[in-house]
Amino acid sequence: MTSSHTKDCDLFAVVSVSDFAAAAAWYEQLLGGPPAFVAHPTESVWELDEHRYLAVEEEPAHAGHTQLTVFLRDLDAFVAAAEARGLRPDRTETYDNGVRKALYHDPDGSEIGFGGDPEDPESA
Repeated sequence: MTSSHTKDCDLFAVVSVSDFAAAAAWYEQLLGGPPAFVAHPTESVWELDEHRYLAVEEEPAHAGHTQLTVFLRDLDAFVAAAEARGLRPDRTETYDNGVRKALYHDPDGSEIGFGGDPEDPESA
């Protein structure tokens, strides 16, 4: 159910990291490019889509505890592009309804997942 209070909203998800420089390089490799902007010397922000942001911020006390999933229109293209940049998913999953998920873990162990529709839409 969608609440009328959450329609037409922006999303700003933050991943806390212990070593900003190492994490920023890893996220740039995963996401395929530099951040949209640098908020301050230890926080960078990628715009995944219009009004949908992923920030990486140095906060060692909270590093390694994030779990998030971004649902993509073309999961296979994303995974292939990430592999071409040297990153393979740590694990892949396929749920009973056919929805697929590729899981990556950043240097601190946070789980960054990318989901996609079933390969065969008839299986959904």
